[in-house]
Amino acid sequence: MRHNAFAYLLLAALGFGCAKTPTTSTPQGPVTDVVQLTEVAPKYASTVTAADLLKHLTILASDEYEGRNTGEKGQKMAAEYISREFREDGLTGPVQGGSNPYYQTFDLEKSQWGDGYMTVGQEKYLMMQDFFVLGNSPFQTEQAVDVVFAGYGIDAANYSDYANKDVRGKVVAVLAGEPKGSNGNFLISGTDKASDWGNDYRTKRNAATKHGAKAVLIVTGTNEAEFNSLTQRYKAYASRPSLGLKSNGNQETAATVFISPIAGAALFGVTTDKLLDYGNQVTKEGKPVTAALTAVKDIKIKAARDASPLPTENVLGFVEGSDKKDEVIVVTAHYDHVGVDTTRQGDQIYNGANDDGSGTVAVIEMAEAFAQAKKDGYGPRRSILFMTVTAEEKGLLGSEYYSENPIFPLENTVANVNIDMIGRMDKEHEKTNDSNYIYSIGADKLSSELHQINEAMNQKYVNLKLDYTYNDENDPNRFYYRSDHYNFAKHGIPIVFYFNGVHDDYHQPSDEVDKIIFESVEKVARLAFHVTWELANRENRIVVDSNKK
Repeated sequence: MRHNAFAYLLLAALGFGCAKTPTTSTPQGPVTDVVQLTEVAPKYASTVTAADLLKHLTILASDEYEGRNTGEKGQKMAAEYISREFREDGLTGPVQGGSNPYYQTFDLEKSQWGDGYMTVGQEKYLMMQDFFVLGNSPFQTEQAVDVVFAGYGIDAANYSDYANKDVRGKVVAVLAGEPKGSNGNFLISGTDKASDWGNDYRTKRNAATKHGAKAVLIVTGTNEAEFNSLTQRYKAYASRPSLGLKSNGNQETAATVFISPIAGAALFGVTTDKLLDYGNQVTKEGKPVTAALTAVKDIKIKAARDASPLPTENVLGFVEGSDKKDEVIVVTAHYDHVGVDTTRQGDQIYNGANDDGSGTVAVIEMAEAFAQAKKDGYGPRRSILFMTVTAEEKGLLGSEYYSENPIFPLENTVANVNIDMIGRMDKEHEKTNDSNYIYSIGADKLSSELHQINEAMNQKYVNLKLDYTYNDENDPNRFYYRSDHYNFAKHGIPIVFYFNGVHDDYHQPSDEVDKIIFESVEKVARLAFHVTWELANRENRIVVDSNKK
């Protein structure tokens, strides 16, 4: 049945071409009246069609594009396709100084770990076995280090492990997670909700960096088995080349090292029970305590990493606003995937139709709709940047690069609407064959108004079931931290993230176009359109009235 629907849509797309823009009367000059703009919104939303989405995805997720692996031929082909669509649809390229104004080009580093170990006196602990280093390494050659224990590595307004500690140029050892009080609530939030200090290792890395530390060693798990389980995914990445943002030669951030409890305890010449008992002491006192943990004197670390540059690009299309043009809405999806695996039998190409070809084509169609609205005199009041980002699969690197090197000031960025995987059913919804849903994540984290807008636009125009399962701060899947919106949220920019959930074809060669439910892609894309339209045209910029980055 699905294959028949696919064939029909393909025929429609190829036989009849893209949907035509509905007829509207052309106003004299740009319209800034909210009522008028609201009235025409459905006409432009209707140009986002299943047939057009299929047309684009059939190309971008074809074998010819070789899985769109970052920095490789297929990714370059996809960038060219998307930029051509933006240009032909009438969007402008906002990047100055390069050969292509639709490309934000930058170099990643392709690197691979070499020799790595840590010695504590006569004991030797091995990288990839007893510890893992993320990102850049300041230990290209063997170095003697001073280690300081800093509790949980937290530096919050109501709780700081760095009080009266000088860690400049030193290595900080901290416990993973965050402390609870005797009542069972987390000390940072005062509730049963964990904070970023426990959810996102980068928060501890940033605190260590702020205090001048060379590296932060995060003691992970309570025993070797738990450490191995929690760090299993790093082993898969560590044995092959990886990508990261290009280093400028300076150690700008503290290196992050996940270390086993046994190796962590050895740094202080104690047992793992003694080291981990610190958490019990904090729970009892309800605040940081002075630990009787002094590092041994003879500690050396080596973690060599060889790197070479790899050029890549975010693809940007811009629709300038009218009376509020200095304020910008950013609409994103990542267009990269994971490429080709020549060691596999059978199909070796990871086409990534759902992940995230589906979001990419939604952005292309939304961009076309807004550009047409502007041509007709109904352009947005605020500007809109449509951006398909590279290297999401390598660690959200394309969006991170933009957030650190924005084309438009972040203080003028009103919100980010991010689309990553739409048009499939996850395992839970397959049970009832219900495709009329979308997981909505993050809209309430920084702005109550964005959440209200998302709900209102859905109820008024689309009527999807907005599923908030993965919006829970304690969601173990941590999807809020796993797509490109997070690099906006961490800068205090409100976001909404649309996601269909994980299925058996996730990151498999079987993530193919013929499994996409294009009617669902259309509905989610139209919801994203209406939310973006409202954000761009409402009288007041949405408030930032929460702090759940």
